[in-house]
Amino acid sequence: MSVEEDSKGRRRWKPPVDGRPQPGGRTMAKKEKVRKKTLGKSSRDWVDRQLRDPYVLRAKEAGYRARAAYKLLEIDEKFRVLRRGSRVIDLGCAPGGWLQVAFEKGAARIAGVDLLPVEPIGEAVIFMGDVSEPGMTTKLINALGEKPNLVLSDMAANTSGHKQTDHVRTVGLAEIAAQFAIDNLAKGGTFLAKVFQGGAQGELLEKLKANFDEVRHWKPPASRPESPETFVIARGFRG
Repeated sequence: MSVEEDSKGRRRWKPPVDGRPQPGGRTMAKKEKVRKKTLGKSSRDWVDRQLRDPYVLRAKEAGYRARAAYKLLEIDEKFRVLRRGSRVIDLGCAPGGWLQVAFEKGAARIAGVDLLPVEPIGEAVIFMGDVSEPGMTTKLINALGEKPNLVLSDMAANTSGHKQTDHVRTVGLAEIAAQFAIDNLAKGGTFLAKVFQGGAQGELLEKLKANFDEVRHWKPPASRPESPETFVIARGFRG
């Protein structure tokens, strides 16, 4: 994947010239249309939704690896979480859409981790592994050279089909990310994480309110209306 600068010096991701999906991306290929008849109903519904989704098309045209890039762009437009020269850690960074946005917005140093492999993005340092495994925190902090100003988490558990179970699992991942942020953020830093709507995040919110000056919930337009996901934005880490 290549990068170009516009007239104002802003970095932009160049889409592939041959129409192929980007490495690690989730764009639709022509062959998938041919295979639709062999898929189960839930898979066919997913394919249909992808083909109709304007954010999927926009992501492909802009060279982003996933439509999720627009969620972060919209959150940043409203809350200004990304600042030029900042140090960013992205937990659950595959396939790399949020890393692309952080790079594009001028982050000075970026590190990410995911259980899945992620193709290189700019100068970001990417680790394959579990954020909770011994030594991973040290690797991420060392990659930045000092504490991060921003911790991102788009982690979500694999869906089981049971909404409450999925909610609890995803909140559990958000709690892991929140503890990571509280343990490692620079003073005044920001934490952003995906959670699922429901009644099991009270403890998480209390923890964030005890450590940050401002805690907000918001669902960006790029998040599908039928999705239970929302995002928690905590700013002004007290240290």
